[in-house]
Amino acid sequence: MQDTQSYALKIHLNLKQELRQLLEKSQAEKEALKKTFQKFKQKKTKDLDTAFHVQHTKVFKKINCLDCANCCKTTSPIFRDVDIKRISKHLRLKEKEFIETYLRFDEDSDYVLKQSPCSFLEKDNTCSIYDFRPLACREYPHTDRKNMHQILDLTLKNIEICPAVAKIVQEIEWK
Repeated sequence: MQDTQSYALKIHLNLKQELRQLLEKSQAEKEALKKTFQKFKQKKTKDLDTAFHVQHTKVFKKINCLDCANCCKTTSPIFRDVDIKRISKHLRLKEKEFIETYLRFDEDSDYVLKQSPCSFLEKDNTCSIYDFRPLACREYPHTDRKNMHQILDLTLKNIEICPAVAKIVQEIEWK
Protein backbone atom coordinates (compact mmCIF):
# COMPACT_ATOMS: atom_id res chain seq x y z
CA MET A 1 0.00 0.00 0.00
CA GLN A 2 2.77 2.44 0.90
CA ASP A 3 4.56 1.70 -2.39
CA THR A 4 1.42 2.73 -4.28
CA GLN A 5 1.19 5.97 -2.30
CA SER A 6 4.89 6.70 -2.89
CA TYR A 7 4.45 6.08 -6.62
CA ALA A 8 1.38 8.36 -6.76
CA LEU A 9 3.26 11.10 -4.91
CA LYS A 10 6.22 10.75 -7.28
CA ILE A 11 3.94 11.08 -10.31
CA HIS A 12 2.28 14.12 -8.70
CA LEU A 13 5.64 15.79 -8.06
CA ASN A 14 6.84 15.00 -11.59
CA LEU A 15 3.71 16.47 -13.05
CA LYS A 16 4.18 19.65 -11.10
CA GLN A 17 7.79 19.79 -12.29
CA GLU A 18 6.61 19.22 -15.86
CA LEU A 19 4.13 22.07 -15.49
CA ARG A 20 6.85 24.37 -14.18
CA GLN A 21 9.11 23.38 -17.06
CA LEU A 22 6.40 24.21 -19.60
CA LEU A 23 6.09 27.73 -18.19
CA GLU A 24 9.86 28.20 -18.08
CA LYS A 25 10.19 27.02 -21.67
CA SER A 26 7.51 29.43 -22.86
CA GLN A 27 9.29 32.29 -21.08
CA ALA A 28 12.58 31.38 -22.72
CA GLU A 29 10.96 31.11 -26.16
CA LYS A 30 8.80 34.23 -25.94
CA GLU A 31 10.12 35.86 -29.13
CA ALA A 32 9.75 32.64 -31.14
CA LEU A 33 6.22 32.26 -29.80
CA LYS A 34 5.34 35.74 -31.04
CA LYS A 35 6.38 34.64 -34.54
CA THR A 36 4.32 31.46 -34.19
CA PHE A 37 1.31 33.56 -33.28
CA GLN A 38 1.84 35.70 -36.36
CA LYS A 39 1.55 32.48 -38.37
CA PHE A 40 -1.61 31.57 -36.45
CA LYS A 41 -3.16 34.89 -37.49
CA GLN A 42 -2.72 33.91 -41.14
CA LYS A 43 -4.69 30.67 -40.77
CA LYS A 44 -8.32 30.24 -41.64
CA THR A 45 -10.56 30.69 -38.61
CA LYS A 46 -11.96 27.17 -38.85
CA ASP A 47 -8.49 25.60 -39.16
CA LEU A 48 -7.17 27.59 -36.21
CA ASP A 49 -10.17 26.71 -34.05
CA THR A 50 -9.86 23.03 -34.95
CA ALA A 51 -6.14 22.94 -34.14
CA PHE A 52 -6.68 24.57 -30.75
CA HIS A 53 -9.72 22.45 -29.89
CA VAL A 54 -8.01 19.16 -30.76
CA GLN A 55 -4.96 20.00 -28.66
CA HIS A 56 -7.09 21.43 -25.83
CA THR A 57 -8.88 18.08 -25.52
CA LYS A 58 -5.63 16.08 -25.63
CA VAL A 59 -3.74 18.29 -23.18
CA PHE A 60 -6.52 18.46 -20.61
CA LYS A 61 -6.70 14.66 -20.56
CA LYS A 62 -3.16 14.79 -19.13
CA ILE A 63 -3.05 18.04 -17.17
CA ASN A 64 -5.14 18.58 -14.06
CA CYS A 65 -5.65 22.24 -13.18
CA LEU A 66 -5.60 21.36 -9.48
CA ASP A 67 -1.92 20.44 -9.83
CA CYS A 68 -1.13 24.04 -10.72
CA ALA A 69 -3.79 26.72 -10.15
CA ASN A 70 -1.26 29.29 -11.32
CA CYS A 71 -4.06 31.31 -12.88
CA CYS A 72 -5.76 31.63 -9.48
CA LYS A 73 -2.45 32.46 -7.82
CA THR A 74 -1.29 35.16 -10.22
CA THR A 75 -4.15 36.78 -12.14
CA SER A 76 -7.68 37.95 -11.67
CA PRO A 77 -10.70 37.20 -13.79
CA ILE A 78 -13.04 39.97 -14.81
CA PHE A 79 -16.18 39.99 -12.68
CA ARG A 80 -19.29 40.92 -14.66
CA ASP A 81 -22.44 42.21 -12.94
CA VAL A 82 -24.09 38.81 -13.24
CA ASP A 83 -21.04 37.17 -11.61
CA ILE A 84 -21.13 39.65 -8.75
CA LYS A 85 -24.84 39.01 -8.18
CA ARG A 86 -24.44 35.24 -8.22
CA ILE A 87 -21.40 35.13 -5.94
CA SER A 88 -22.79 37.73 -3.54
CA LYS A 89 -25.99 35.74 -3.19
CA HIS A 90 -24.02 32.56 -2.56
CA LEU A 91 -21.87 34.27 0.08
CA ARG A 92 -24.92 35.94 1.58
CA LEU A 93 -23.42 39.37 1.09
CA LYS A 94 -24.90 42.49 -0.39
CA GLU A 95 -23.38 43.19 -3.78
CA LYS A 96 -21.87 46.42 -2.51
CA GLU A 97 -20.27 44.59 0.42
CA PHE A 98 -18.88 41.91 -1.91
CA ILE A 99 -17.40 44.57 -4.18
CA GLU A 100 -15.90 46.53 -1.28
CA THR A 101 -14.41 43.40 0.27
CA TYR A 102 -13.01 41.61 -2.77
CA LEU A 103 -12.95 43.77 -5.89
CA ARG A 104 -11.43 46.86 -7.44
CA PHE A 105 -11.60 48.57 -10.83
CA ASP A 106 -8.66 47.89 -13.13
CA GLU A 107 -7.22 50.19 -15.82
CA ASP A 108 -9.95 49.06 -18.24
CA SER A 109 -12.69 49.86 -15.70
CA ASP A 110 -13.45 46.18 -15.15
CA TYR A 111 -14.01 44.66 -11.74
CA VAL A 112 -11.11 42.41 -10.77
CA LEU A 113 -9.85 40.95 -7.52
CA LYS A 114 -8.06 43.26 -5.11
CA GLN A 115 -5.39 40.68 -4.40
CA SER A 116 -3.57 37.62 -5.62
CA PRO A 117 -3.80 34.78 -5.00
CA CYS A 118 -7.57 34.66 -5.33
CA SER A 119 -9.37 34.98 -2.01
CA PHE A 120 -11.41 31.90 -2.89
CA LEU A 121 -8.45 29.63 -3.64
CA GLU A 122 -8.08 26.88 -1.04
CA LYS A 123 -4.77 25.32 0.06
CA ASP A 124 -5.46 22.23 -2.06
CA ASN A 125 -5.96 24.46 -5.15
CA THR A 126 -9.72 24.00 -5.15
CA CYS A 127 -12.10 26.93 -5.37
CA SER A 128 -14.41 27.66 -2.46
CA ILE A 129 -16.97 29.18 -4.85
CA TYR A 130 -16.41 26.78 -7.74
CA ASP A 131 -20.08 26.30 -8.65
CA PHE A 132 -20.59 30.08 -8.53
CA ARG A 133 -17.29 31.28 -10.01
CA PRO A 134 -17.11 34.04 -12.64
CA LEU A 135 -17.61 33.21 -16.30
CA ALA A 136 -13.99 34.15 -16.98
CA CYS A 137 -12.89 31.38 -14.60
CA ARG A 138 -15.34 28.90 -16.12
CA GLU A 139 -13.96 29.52 -19.60
CA TYR A 140 -10.27 29.81 -18.72
CA PRO A 141 -7.88 29.26 -20.48
CA HIS A 142 -10.19 29.95 -23.45
CA THR A 143 -8.43 27.49 -25.77
CA ASP A 144 -11.63 25.65 -26.64
CA ARG A 145 -13.72 28.56 -27.79
CA LYS A 146 -14.76 29.57 -31.28
CA ASN A 147 -12.97 32.30 -33.18
CA MET A 148 -9.58 31.80 -31.57
CA HIS A 149 -8.16 34.37 -33.97
CA GLN A 150 -10.01 37.03 -31.92
CA ILE A 151 -8.16 36.16 -28.72
CA LEU A 152 -4.69 35.25 -29.93
CA ASP A 153 -3.12 38.16 -28.01
CA LEU A 154 -4.78 36.93 -24.81
CA THR A 155 -3.70 33.37 -25.58
CA LEU A 156 -0.10 34.52 -26.00
CA LYS A 157 -0.29 36.15 -22.55
CA ASN A 158 -1.88 33.03 -21.08
CA ILE A 159 1.13 30.96 -22.16
CA GLU A 160 3.04 32.69 -19.37
CA ILE A 161 0.38 31.77 -16.80
CA CYS A 162 -1.02 28.40 -17.80
CA PRO A 163 1.19 25.41 -18.57
CA ALA A 164 -1.71 23.80 -20.43
CA VAL A 165 -1.84 26.71 -22.88
CA ALA A 166 1.92 26.44 -23.33
CA LYS A 167 1.55 22.74 -24.10
CA ILE A 168 -1.40 23.29 -26.45
CA VAL A 169 0.54 25.83 -28.50
CA GLN A 170 3.63 23.62 -28.45
CA GLU A 171 1.61 20.73 -29.87
CA ILE A 172 -0.09 22.61 -32.71
CA GLU A 173 1.37 21.22 -35.89
CA TRP A 174 1.95 24.12 -38.29
CA LYS A 175 4.67 26.10 -36.62
